[in-house]
Amino acid sequence: MTDATPAAPSPAPSDFIRDIVAQHVAEKRYPQIVTRFPPEPNGYLHIGHAKSICLNFGIARENGGQCNLRMDDTNPTKEDVEYVESIMQDVNWLIGDWADHCLGFKAHGQTPVTVSVNGQPDFQIPAHFPAREKSVALEPFFASDYFDQIFEYAVALIKKGKAYVCDLSPEDTDKYRGAPDKPGTDSPYRNRSIEENLDLFMRMKAGEFPNGARTLRAKIDMSLPNVWLRDPLLYRIRHTAHHHTGDKWCIYPMYDFAHCLSDYIEGITHSICTLEFEVHRPLYDWILENLGLPRPLPHQYEFAKLIPSHMIVSKRKLIHLVNEKLVSGWDDPRLPTISGIRRRGVPACALRRFAIGVGVTKFDSMTDIAVYEHAVRDELNSIALRRLAVVDPIKVVLTNIPAGETIEVDAVDNPQSETPTTRKVPFTREVFIEREDFAEVPPPKYFRLKPGGEVRLKYACIIKCDEVVKDAAGNVVEIRCTADLDSRAGGPNSGKKVKGTIHWVSAAHAIDAEVRLYDRLFTAAEPDAGGDFTKNVNPKSLVTVTGKLEPSLAFATQEQRFQFERLGYFTLDSKDSAPGKLVFNRTITLKDTWAK
Repeated sequence: MTDATPAAPSPAPSDFIRDIVAQHVAEKRYPQIVTRFPPEPNGYLHIGHAKSICLNFGIARENGGQCNLRMDDTNPTKEDVEYVESIMQDVNWLIGDWADHCLGFKAHGQTPVTVSVNGQPDFQIPAHFPAREKSVALEPFFASDYFDQIFEYAVALIKKGKAYVCDLSPEDTDKYRGAPDKPGTDSPYRNRSIEENLDLFMRMKAGEFPNGARTLRAKIDMSLPNVWLRDPLLYRIRHTAHHHTGDKWCIYPMYDFAHCLSDYIEGITHSICTLEFEVHRPLYDWILENLGLPRPLPHQYEFAKLIPSHMIVSKRKLIHLVNEKLVSGWDDPRLPTISGIRRRGVPACALRRFAIGVGVTKFDSMTDIAVYEHAVRDELNSIALRRLAVVDPIKVVLTNIPAGETIEVDAVDNPQSETPTTRKVPFTREVFIEREDFAEVPPPKYFRLKPGGEVRLKYACIIKCDEVVKDAAGNVVEIRCTADLDSRAGGPNSGKKVKGTIHWVSAAHAIDAEVRLYDRLFTAAEPDAGGDFTKNVNPKSLVTVTGKLEPSLAFATQEQRFQFERLGYFTLDSKDSAPGKLVFNRTITLKDTWAK
């Protein structure tokens, strides 16, 4: 983006999960550390997922291991190829420069797994993975690729007397499950014979029964305090085409059943989840242990999810914002989706820095959005090219500069660079300044332009306000000033001091651009605390203006980041900007305007 030196790398992160992994590495418990990031492709990833991505891929990267991106696609009624593609794009963007260090790729030459029933080898499940060559871009694994193996695991549980086909309706299944303070009741179909269960399960697979008619359930204990162990569902009937497997299946494994087995099939050593899955861990272990699988088995570890203030990360509520057109789409730059964050111009390294910096704990807590914004500002300050732009222009006429004359002044590209470079900016008789940088009746301690007052035009010279021109309605339409050309760099008056310095652009050379001034989407720290979270939508979260920009910005690219001096950090919009139609998004203001 620029020759500026990025911020110094942070020390290697440390947390309780990394401590566990370090101990396992020291014990040589596993030949390789293997983690995974397993989103369900039923929506777009958001800032909370960034923490999990950085944790899982980071641990693999730090320990010479690998991390798999896996689509946990077990519910075809809610999943879509659109979400698969967006997840791939988001993860590749966020950890793309880690590609050579930690990406998981399907292994070659894996041997079949033998499943034992009642202590005796019974049948083999096919080799884990087909061969796939390593490439720079991260490609996903799919739980649906393992549906054949998972089905055979279900058959093995039936043969062991550990699973049965149940005819209870979904409503009755919930009723029989009981409550946390009340034991459940056994299903009347719980004691079917192994032969009958096998027959019914095969007929379920063959499509003989309608949706909801039957399920496959684990046979554990309906009186256990943990309701997730009260004969949980393993399979349900869904006569729905799948985005990845097509019409091959009409029964689909439940998430809890497929998840632990997908971990096992992929050789995951550390299955890292957020805290809400802690109560699911006993089921995770029960399934793996009751299949008699060769060791080692994966183990699940839980951490607190990222809950940022002034944001909504609930997938259901994000869908509501999109469907009700309160935002322009999943990639709206005001949303906390990774695609929205990327479109807004936040560098991947800044999002990683924040996601890693919040730490990994076992306790849910809210993270102030100001912490995120500080990480973004700090990163952009080091890499952003400085440019001149005016978003609310008012014309200034410098009466002592001849019409048609152009003076070139040197402007610094990035003062944070170890070797700062400069560019030529045209300076002419007519310039635009920000309307708020002039006050006809200034308040106390106002150091910008005012009648009879002086101010420095950055990189150019000092000007003095001589006259204010108004229209018939009394609105200021033009300010007439005298330019002290001797106060330019190298001139005899270059050392002259004035209290105010403002930015500007040449009126003759300025290019027009749509400038989108994005701000926080919600005004409340906890938008959904009062019930209807839409009442807290910030009406000023997007203000669109036509800005006047210095001519060099006509050649801006989407990879570049800019600081519009005194205004904030901006990037070219990746979706709406086109040749002849420049659209810039404000990534963030220069200072925290919400702190007051």
